[in-house]
Amino acid sequence: MHLAFVCVGNSCRSQMAEAIARSMGFEASSAGTHPASAVAEHALTVLNARGINASGLHPKGIEAVDTESADMIISMGCGVSCPALPIAEDWGLDDPVGGPLSLYEATADEITRRLEAIREAHSSSS
Repeated sequence: MHLAFVCVGNSCRSQMAEAIARSMGFEASSAGTHPASAVAEHALTVLNARGINASGLHPKGIEAVDTESADMIISMGCGVSCPALPIAEDWGLDDPVGGPLSLYEATADEITRRLEAIREAHSSSS
């Protein structure tokens, strides 16, 4: 199952979601409508602390991601308006950028919880 995560900056939530989803066995990609210049340092710290491979993560624009092949496109909850994209779910997650490391950890926990729910729903429907 291929999941695509979209947000504005593609520097934090969507990057963590991409890496966590891959670590759980999903195909995953992420993009932003206005990509930042780098992945948030705390996001990388949280992923590395959890033993999740963060190599190759970098902010990219929507046009750089093959959303056509995605089984589900998920907005991270930053008011992303992508009329050309069929957003399946909007997770409504607060943006931890600029916040303490604990906020990034809580965001990663919530992303993991939601991905586990998708995996459970997908495995029970297969």
